Amino acid sequence: METTQNAQDNTAADIRPFRIEIPQADLDDLADRLARTRFAPAAPGDSWDYGTPESYLRESVEQWRNEFDWRAVEERANSFPQFITEIDGQNVHFVHVRSAEPGARALLLSHTYPGSFLEFLDVIGPLTDPVAHGGRAEDAFHVVVPSTPGFGFSTPLSEPADGGSWTMARVARTFDTLMRQLGYDSYGIHGSDGGAMIGRELAVLDPEGFLGAHVLQLFSFPSGAEGEMDGFGPKEFAALGHMQWFQSVGGYNAMNGSRPQTIAAGLSDSPVAQLAYSELFENFGNGTSLVSRDQVLAQVSLYWLTNTAATAVRYHYTEQRSGAEPVVSTGRIGVAVFADDFQTIRAFAERDNARIEHWAEYPKGGHFAALEVPELVVQDLRTFFGQA
Repeated sequence: METTQNAQDNTAADIRPFRIEIPQADLDDLADRLARTRFAPAAPGDSWDYGTPESYLRESVEQWRNEFDWRAVEERANSFPQFITEIDGQNVHFVHVRSAEPGARALLLSHTYPGSFLEFLDVIGPLTDPVAHGGRAEDAFHVVVPSTPGFGFSTPLSEPADGGSWTMARVARTFDTLMRQLGYDSYGIHGSDGGAMIGRELAVLDPEGFLGAHVLQLFSFPSGAEGEMDGFGPKEFAALGHMQWFQSVGGYNAMNGSRPQTIAAGLSDSPVAQLAYSELFENFGNGTSLVSRDQVLAQVSLYWLTNTAATAVRYHYTEQRSGAEPVVSTGRIGVAVFADDFQTIRAFAERDNARIEHWAEYPKGGHFAALEVPELVVQDLRTFFGQA
């Protein structure tokens, strides 16, 4: 299921150990900016109807200044082996934890927007050492958690030599190269949001030894074809209603997709703007998110301290202008749908993906399930890849 350890050793010269060491001056600057925050006047009712409420921001800034501990986040992240390598001129940061279990499969975990590799710290232990976390030895994985190019420490974002742009398809090819560079000739991927899109692109690519893409969403939408909703019941129409609601509150999609550098100017100059713009962590304020305030602040702090808002928001723009034609995926795919997330409609997903071999639905959890209900994500990963 993987190449020999010697193959990994042969690439060692191309891989540099990495530790997060944010200068204290940067943390002092953040504290100073937070202390001088100028809040916008509250909208009528100060509810989520208008976007991130002023009261939410005041409470969050207070917690950020007086309770949140970036050094604790840094220390925890540094407890896992981290590395940087270069692929096609691009620095790629990643966590790599090998399991001690013989026969462990390789698994790449691909993060969201506006998330980061920090999303997966809670699942690394159960995946690499399942016996210590209520699983079986045969459930073990070697885990690789890269930062998407332009996110976190996978910076600066290079301009591709071929004149192309950084799209999810290009990231998928980069991640495949990473896994081969690490010595794995067989692996699977898990992802949500942007990570799910990268996972599907790998399923489209379906490289040799690919074990499958486990995703929390397949972004398949109505095409307008006659009769495509025949047979739909309350469940499917509720999912369509959820799509409409998401479009009504997801203004960041339009902004990132049309004027990414405009919004990046504000996000790069104000930590509170970055916090407000990350409202997806609160599921746009619909009251269902299980992500804690400290988890939100960890993600927002990482974006701020690495100044990566500009390159992170650019993916929406490049995806919309990629010129790629829709294709049906023939690679192996598993789907886990969480109750308070985008509701993938199975009929549309099966239209666009020919090998959906696993489908599970969970009564709790949302868009950031690895943060919200990590035990359920681990359970579903074991099930899907146990069938490979």
